[in-house]
Amino acid sequence: MIRVPSPAKLNLFLHITGRRTNGYHELQSIFQLIDLYDWLEFSQTDSNQIQIEGIETVDLEQNLIFKAAEKLKPYAKTASTGLTIRIEKNIPMGAGLGGGSSNAATALLILNQLWQCGLNNEQLAKLGVQLGADVPIFIHGRNAWAEGIGEHLTFIDLAQKQFIVLKPDCFISTQLLFSQKTLTRDTKPTKFCAYQLTPSNFGNNFEPLARSLYPEVDEAMKYLDQFGTAKLTGTGACVFVEVTSDMNVKDILSGSPCSSYLVNSLNESPLNHIKV
Repeated sequence: MIRVPSPAKLNLFLHITGRRTNGYHELQSIFQLIDLYDWLEFSQTDSNQIQIEGIETVDLEQNLIFKAAEKLKPYAKTASTGLTIRIEKNIPMGAGLGGGSSNAATALLILNQLWQCGLNNEQLAKLGVQLGADVPIFIHGRNAWAEGIGEHLTFIDLAQKQFIVLKPDCFISTQLLFSQKTLTRDTKPTKFCAYQLTPSNFGNNFEPLARSLYPEVDEAMKYLDQFGTAKLTGTGACVFVEVTSDMNVKDILSGSPCSSYLVNSLNESPLNHIKV
């Protein structure tokens, strides 16, 4: 049995800069990996069946871990591809923290080794983006400036930080947010150097919609705004604030109106150093 971590991420900002003819949105964002982990356990079996345990609320065919395994199976060089994959969920679902995408990437990385597929990270990322735009960042396991639909990555170094993350008690529909006519889709493209100069000027185009459609998100942001500049990650529902030296972190966490986490930034994913 092999047990490996599957990290979450924050979007330090998220701008929509345009829309393609196929309906996909062009965006700019910064992916920051954090030390909030799901854990995946891989146990090889004698059959060629893949079983997923620990997340029964999602149908097998819709499970991104299962989809990732099916994408990779044609490249397998081993005689058997039978597996039981058990997931220990710590990253909340529907939260904008990339848990499902991270799980899919973790499956691709580990199964690539177990099945002796021999694919490199670029090849795995091309498979991964078919599952979700966030999957490639977890394949490469490094913080990045993202463009395109999120798959064009420029790896960057970010200062070590802590964040307080709140998870409002709601599940945000990404499709619903994208369908809103009032969504800002024409933010002017920018550069990483501009973000470095004034990061507080960089927000999330989905935030006004998330706050108006989901009162729980609005409540969480108002709470964090007392202590710093609260931001929405991805398409929500989680909101976060950077920890500063003058904060009483313990009191902020204990007074939170919803589930709260204290997380550390990561320079790279621990998966980058795991060999099986």
